[in-house]
Amino acid sequence: MPSDASHWWPAGLGAPTSTGAQNGVRYAYFDAGRRLAVEQDGRLTLYDTGEHRIRGVAQQQGGGRSLVFTSQHGPVRVTDLRAIGP
Repeated sequence: MPSDASHWWPAGLGAPTSTGAQNGVRYAYFDAGRRLAVEQDGRLTLYDTGEHRIRGVAQQQGGGRSLVFTSQHGPVRVTDLRAIGP
């Protein structure tokens, strides 16, 4: 569970490498565990970023429905990452 409003991601993930927000969507990236936490419409989803090292949000498409992040390999859509749970 999130510990407070400023740390909305699960406490077990530790300190994020980067965080950001855009159009009502928040994200926090945890490089050590290769995890990405995304809160959208009040719903938290965790993703396994695999070989991608997330650097930030590239853009949102379709009214904020599709998140695109930047990584060392270029743009990566959040829908291309494996969701591992809330």
